[in-house]
Amino acid sequence: MNIIEIFTKSLALIFSLDKDLWEIILLSLYVSITALIFASIFGLLIGYYLAIKNFFLKNFILIILNSLMGIPPVVVGLIVYFMFASGGPLGVIQLLYTPTAMIIAQVIIIFPIVTSLSHEIFDQNWREYKDQLRSINMTFFGVLFIISKHSYFLVITALLSAFGRAISEVGAVMIVGGNINHFTRVMTTAISLETRMGNLEYAMALGIVLILLTVLIYSLVYILNKRKI
Repeated sequence: MNIIEIFTKSLALIFSLDKDLWEIILLSLYVSITALIFASIFGLLIGYYLAIKNFFLKNFILIILNSLMGIPPVVVGLIVYFMFASGGPLGVIQLLYTPTAMIIAQVIIIFPIVTSLSHEIFDQNWREYKDQLRSINMTFFGVLFIISKHSYFLVITALLSAFGRAISEVGAVMIVGGNINHFTRVMTTAISLETRMGNLEYAMALGIVLILLTVLIYSLVYILNKRKI
């Protein structure tokens, strides 16, 4: 089977709304979007707090967060695996090889990205407008709302970048999810498995969807950055 035939059959699988294929795609979106929501809630708040407050070890925390932006996903997967394995400290709750474990792994991967990028955004705005904001005696969350509204292009860009990292991740979700059919199989792990099994049209169909999602995400990032400029 040549590449043209594989590509044609891949498109047919996508547009025929193959049940198994779209189950994998929807699970991938569910895991990554859920991870992004949790990482964003905590990451934006901590990034904002680090931007407007000065305290002991602040610079050390920022160095650690920036360093963790490049942490290998397989290492995160290994850490989460040991935490939730039967002999681990959280093994009793039996989350290993579930979508929840995959979400936790992705949260750990993208949390430093959201926190570090949001800190840079909030810090720049706080330095520029802190005198005006202090003069009107705004509350902690009131300042957060104003700064976020002023920089929402950059905030959305940071969140889209984090989502792109999450949706394309394979190492951690393979380790903690186990790539179980109809339960924890997502696009990246399915591509790896189907390629090894020789189901190239299925692997390419998932690859096409993943590439389209990635292109869409980073196109939005580019457009938002251009609008900001």
